[in-house]
Amino acid sequence: MATVAPNRVDDILERAGQGARITDEEAVELLASRDLIRVGQAAAAQRARQTDDGEVTFIIDRNVNYTNFCVTDCDFCAFYRRPMDPEGYVLPKTVIFRKIEETLELGGTALLLQGGHHPGLRIEWYEDLFSDIKARYPIHLHALSPSEVLHIAHVSKLDLDETIGRLRAAGHDSIPGGGAEILVDRVREEIAPRKTTSDEWLGVMRAAHEQGMSSTATMMYGTVDTWEDRIEHLRRLREVQDDTGGFRAFVCWSYQSGGGSARGDDHVPTTSADYLMMLAVSRIYLDNFEHFQSSWVTQGLRIGQLALAFGCDDMGSIMIEENVVRAAGTAFRLDTERMVAAIEATGRRAVQRDTLYRPVKRF
Repeated sequence: MATVAPNRVDDILERAGQGARITDEEAVELLASRDLIRVGQAAAAQRARQTDDGEVTFIIDRNVNYTNFCVTDCDFCAFYRRPMDPEGYVLPKTVIFRKIEETLELGGTALLLQGGHHPGLRIEWYEDLFSDIKARYPIHLHALSPSEVLHIAHVSKLDLDETIGRLRAAGHDSIPGGGAEILVDRVREEIAPRKTTSDEWLGVMRAAHEQGMSSTATMMYGTVDTWEDRIEHLRRLREVQDDTGGFRAFVCWSYQSGGGSARGDDHVPTTSADYLMMLAVSRIYLDNFEHFQSSWVTQGLRIGQLALAFGCDDMGSIMIEENVVRAAGTAFRLDTERMVAAIEATGRRAVQRDTLYRPVKRF
C-alpha cells in the first residue's frame, strides 16, 4: 500500500477525537501509516475519554484447561491432542476443585475454564461440573469459548439457545472470547477449517448476550491475515456490540509460533511495534468497547506496560496458570505484588477487579 500522507492521518484522528466513527478504509490507512506515535496518542486519548486514566485494573483468576483432547486440528495450536493420544487428558473434578481452592486462597475471584473439542463430553458433563463448582465455591465461571459451546450443542443434539440456557442454569456466568482468531472465513478455512465459521462464532455471542450473559472479544492476528482482514474482524465485533452491548472488553495478540504447531514459522512476521499499532487502531475503531486488555502474556511485560499508553486500561490476569500459549513456547507469569508494581511503574494506580470490572481492591 502507498504511503499515507501525514495530513490524511491527522484528519482521520481529529474526526475520531471529535466522536466521529472511523470507516474500515480509514482504519486500514491508520495501520498503513505506521505512525505509531500519533495513532498511539489518539488511542490514549480515546481510552481517557472512556475510563479513568489514572487507574489500571487487573484480575486474579486461573486459566484451567479441563481437557486437551480436540478434534478440530487447528494448525496454529501446539496444545491439543487427538482422541486416544497418550498425552491427552480430562481433568477429574478433584483436580479442578483443588485448583479453585488455590485460586481463592490467592484472592482470586474467577475461573477461566476452557478446553478442546472433546468428542465424548455431552452437556450433562458440563452441567454436573458447573453445578458442583457453584455449590462449593463463591467463584465466577468465565467458561467455554463460542466454538466449545457450539460443539457441546452439536454432540448433545441440542439447539444453541437451549444449550446456552442449560449451561447458564448450571452456573455458567460469562463467555471468554477464545476461538475468534480472525473472523474472516478465508483465513479460518486455512488455519482452522473444522472450527466455527465467523457467523457461527458471532452467533453464539449474540445468543449469549440475548440471554443476559456478557463476554469478552479477542483477535489473534499474524497467521495468513491481511490488514484488511483484521479490520473486517473489528467491524464485525463493532456491529454485534452496537446491537447487544454484551462485550465487556477486547484483547488482541500476535500469533505465537513454535512449540510444535503445524504452522511453525510459516506466518506473517509481526513485531512489538505491530502489536502496539494494532492495539491503538483497535481502540480508536472499536468506539463502543469500554475496556481493552494488554496481552503481556504473549508480548512480554515491558510491551504489556507500554500497551497502557496505546489504549489499554486493563492488564488482564496475573496468570496463576496458563497452558495454551505456554505450549507454543511463550511463558510469562506474575504474582499480585509484581503486577501491582508493574502498573505503578507506569504512574497509575493498580486496582484489582472481578470479571465484570467491578473493583475488588485498590492498592
